[in-house]
Amino acid sequence: MPSSSSSTNAVARTRPGQRFDSTTVPRIVLWLFAGALIVAPLVAVVALGLGGNHVGELVDGGIVTAARNSVVSAGLSAVLAVLVATAMALSLDRTDLPGRRVLRLILLSPLLIPPFVGAIAWTGLFGPSGTINKLWTGAFGGPLWNIYGGDGVVFLLTVHSYPMAYLIISAALRKVPGDLEQAARIAGASPWRAALTVTLPLLRPALLAAFTLTAVSNLADFGIPALVGLPERYVTLSTMVYRYIQSGTVDSPLEVVSTIGIALLVLAAAAVCIDRLLSRRAQQLDGPVTEGQLLPLGAARIPTTVAVWVAGLALTLLPIAALATQALLPAPGVPLTWDNLTIDNLVNAVTAPGTLVGVQNSVMLAVGAGVVCAVAGLAVGVLTTRTRNRSNVGLDLVVMLPQAMPGLVIAVGWLIIARYTGLFDTVWVILCAYVTAFVAIVVQAVRGPLTSTPTALEEAARISGASQVRALHDVPWKMAVPAAMTGGVLVALTAVRELTMSVLLVAPGTQTLGVSIFNLQQAGDYNAASALSLIVVAVGTAALGIAASTRHSH
Repeated sequence: MPSSSSSTNAVARTRPGQRFDSTTVPRIVLWLFAGALIVAPLVAVVALGLGGNHVGELVDGGIVTAARNSVVSAGLSAVLAVLVATAMALSLDRTDLPGRRVLRLILLSPLLIPPFVGAIAWTGLFGPSGTINKLWTGAFGGPLWNIYGGDGVVFLLTVHSYPMAYLIISAALRKVPGDLEQAARIAGASPWRAALTVTLPLLRPALLAAFTLTAVSNLADFGIPALVGLPERYVTLSTMVYRYIQSGTVDSPLEVVSTIGIALLVLAAAAVCIDRLLSRRAQQLDGPVTEGQLLPLGAARIPTTVAVWVAGLALTLLPIAALATQALLPAPGVPLTWDNLTIDNLVNAVTAPGTLVGVQNSVMLAVGAGVVCAVAGLAVGVLTTRTRNRSNVGLDLVVMLPQAMPGLVIAVGWLIIARYTGLFDTVWVILCAYVTAFVAIVVQAVRGPLTSTPTALEEAARISGASQVRALHDVPWKMAVPAAMTGGVLVALTAVRELTMSVLLVAPGTQTLGVSIFNLQQAGDYNAASALSLIVVAVGTAALGIAASTRHSH
């Protein structure tokens, strides 16, 4: 009888209609956290942007052209990224292509290279004085391709966004039951026809999600349009915001850039709404998943293997080789000979005071953002998935909202808030922006293990007399800690390579590593920028090798 009474009390304490329980205080704290770090910046942008009448000024300044360029470059690069990622997923995950594991690591390597570093590397190949253009000019009398301009922006956005699209599509591909393809093949369809008529339609939700994620991300990218677009006067909304903040050519720059922020927010919201409407019509599967059979390439195996390996190595080794060439030469235009090679740029880049400050700030911000996001994201994940409360849906939506918000809007919001909170011109405002933008990464990371864990252990803890908070801490919290740590590491890696928010929030003494590289490139010190970029790429490659070897050993 005592056990039955305890069980009844435990159930009573978890009724969704009950207003106050032991989770009330943590829930209030999380709502305050979400309100301060997510809702406040968004409201600040909208309020300040609507409060001023700067539409005419922006129209005269070219916002229509900038918006068109942003939509075209983001949308086209997202389409190309999804196409590349789909072909990559089918080739690496569903065919008998040799060397698939190594190829997968090679093709995913752009994830480790910050987009602005990739822009520096590719300009060393296809810029007016780039290596390939020099060789082509010597052989044929003119450059092969000038990467500066809108086409270069689209190309580089595609290169740096297809890996993320691949991760989404590949995960969905693994969930497609192989029985369906097998049934189509039994009915007389060829292996490739079965893949095209059965597998691809089932991937539609993943394709839409990959498109939306890459389009929203590319919409507000700053480094690539600034380094590759601006030299040919290809202006986007992100570079326009930077121009108004830095130039001081308008009386109320924050009001002006808030208006641009609203335009970015509307475009991002439109992309998300279209994604949601289309995904409702998509086919969903819910059932056991059987592994699909590898499709035989047959006579196309050798040429396909050669083509994929050449493309993979070109996308990874060529830009790294260009960075190394620029980093090891004393100045631009110096011939590449053994006598001209020097490590002075590498030494100067590492020992420069600005670099040391940038590295110190980047490490501190990355670690801080990783820790804060891991703790807050885990707490939000536990409360929203393991308890029943009317506010769960709202809290989850608010915390996940920054995934649909361009980083530029977040940065502008914190620029506004910083002026009234004492955070202006400090490193802490950058940390707040990082937490706002990246906490959703951890929530997504912990949601899977939390939703798949049965509640029997929590119920046992409650029956034994533990409070609801104690039961949540002892069971789901501790079980999801590894996933939260993984999410925190991903946040830290993302923060280290971030530029779009940092370049707007930076102040003397608060520059990050990305801002240091960008400033060197803007100042015309291309060799020093390449040297520092090469170090970043080397560290990222080493991290990939360590992660791969660790995973293989386990």
